[in-house]
Amino acid sequence: MAEQRRKKKSNALVWAILGLLVLALGGFGIGGFGGSLTSVARVGDREITVQDYANAIQSEQARLQQQTGQRLTLQQMQMFGLDRQVMERLLAGAALEHEADRVGLSVGDAVVVERIRQNPAFGGVDGTFDREGYSFALDNANLDEARYEARVRDEIARELLQAAVVGGTAVPDAYADAMAAWIAESRDITLATVTEADLPGGTVAPTEDDLRAFHDENPERFETPERRAITYAWLAPDRLAGEIEMDEDALRDLYEQGADEYRQPARVLAERLAFADGTEAAEARAALDAGEITFDALVAERGLTLDDVDQGELARDDLDAPLGEALFALDEPGLVGPVETDLGPAIYRVNAVLDATEIPFEDVRDDLARSFGMEAARRRIAAAREGIDDLLAGGATLEELGGETDMIVGKMEWDPTVSDGIAGYEAFRAAVQSVEAGDFPELLELADGGLFALRLDEVIAPTTPPLEEIREEVELAWTADTRRWRLFEQASELARNPTRDIAGPPEVLTGLVRDAPLEGTPPALLDRVFAAEPGEVFAFEGDDQRAYVVRVDAVNAADLSTGEAANLREAIVSQTRTEIAGDLFEGYRRAIQTEAGFEIDAQALAAIQTQLGG
Repeated sequence: MAEQRRKKKSNALVWAILGLLVLALGGFGIGGFGGSLTSVARVGDREITVQDYANAIQSEQARLQQQTGQRLTLQQMQMFGLDRQVMERLLAGAALEHEADRVGLSVGDAVVVERIRQNPAFGGVDGTFDREGYSFALDNANLDEARYEARVRDEIARELLQAAVVGGTAVPDAYADAMAAWIAESRDITLATVTEADLPGGTVAPTEDDLRAFHDENPERFETPERRAITYAWLAPDRLAGEIEMDEDALRDLYEQGADEYRQPARVLAERLAFADGTEAAEARAALDAGEITFDALVAERGLTLDDVDQGELARDDLDAPLGEALFALDEPGLVGPVETDLGPAIYRVNAVLDATEIPFEDVRDDLARSFGMEAARRRIAAAREGIDDLLAGGATLEELGGETDMIVGKMEWDPTVSDGIAGYEAFRAAVQSVEAGDFPELLELADGGLFALRLDEVIAPTTPPLEEIREEVELAWTADTRRWRLFEQASELARNPTRDIAGPPEVLTGLVRDAPLEGTPPALLDRVFAAEPGEVFAFEGDDQRAYVVRVDAVNAADLSTGEAANLREAIVSQTRTEIAGDLFEGYRRAIQTEAGFEIDAQALAAIQTQLGG
């Protein structure tokens, strides 16, 4: 049986590779793009056909689907500019092909044959070129061999041209050494943290004069935000719901309508693995029972995932009688089968047996009543909307709405910190921020089905409250600022006189690199460390809880000939060479494209996009 599984797995792999090749060929030969339209763009004497563009779009869709698991429509691709990227690649390819033709660059048949024979997608089970598989792949892509081989020839010519352009790019040793040395250089430091315990005299309390001076010198720190004085009329469904008379029969009807939610039959959580015939299924079950293979491994051997075989929750009534009997004969998780199914004989793995459940009407009555009341209130509000609109159109004020409808009228001074009541609705907050003085009240809807209208009465400019109203806030701010300043002054004194003691022991940190986080310190501290000279001692300001004294004990140059530093230098060389080559080649490509001349047929492009679903 194991040999049989290996053989089937090998065959499946071959056809899977060929299937991927068909996908990679971009859907050549897809019909429906005939008629008078033949090309969408041209570079020099090289034409980008309608079919080329369609294939490229569909290849990009397939690539994105493999990456993300979702297939983007052409319209979605256009939203992200992906269709333009596809066209740019086609124009680039056409430009290079035009230039290769112009300079007489091409390759012989032997090179084309070798490239095709080396393509692993055309290999058989033994890994060598499979002529039958090659023909099969091209036939399924509706592509004749001559056309495909011409494309391979053009591809090799483009590669040769690109190699000739960028092959001479090099990264100067001085640049690579300087960059690697700068990045890999490290520091040894001694770090002392200055806290309130190191401040002479401990905590300092502000005097009245201190507070008044601080309040007067920093008015913007205590400024209130701009406020908007608003009058609003509001019709809320939860308020009306309390006035709705509950009908017990209606509530029971709601309960019955949700019977699937409240009553659950006995269920099993199961996975199903189907087989081609009974013999194979029986052999698989025997191997499972003997412990020769696990169910998970059997699934993987078939080229499937557990998601592929997951059946979710199954109830007896959802299954054929024999299958239902077999699955529900289990009292605990286990294997069932082989049993006959629509897909042939299958083995089921039952992962859980769930008992039947029922939630009584009495347990959910209050929830049903709330739901019933809210739905009735929303219907009542929807029915009242036209009348309220008519009142507003006739010049009724918000106050008059409160007298003639179920709407309640209120006032508030709103700023972005207010979120109580109606101010918690995003639609209301957006309307308050956009309303202007003199705007006519407009009836708007809230997310819960409620309605509101509002009027801007006044814009209240930011103000600084007097000290008496915000004394506690001013005192907290003064204390924090003063403590921060005193901590830094003490750190500066310690930096000038490093022999003085502090409450906490200094830390000795070695081998610090530029991207090493210094936990609990400001990010800028590390930048200051790397800007300092060896032996330098400096103070660094922190927050209102701590400041720092740092001594740079050593600057350690990196050995670029070995270890991580050598790997870093090689990575810098590789990345820089790639960037230089990319920039050089892009400039060359644009130059030949401009010199050759190019044009895009907007009408043909729009027509093909329409057929592709754009």
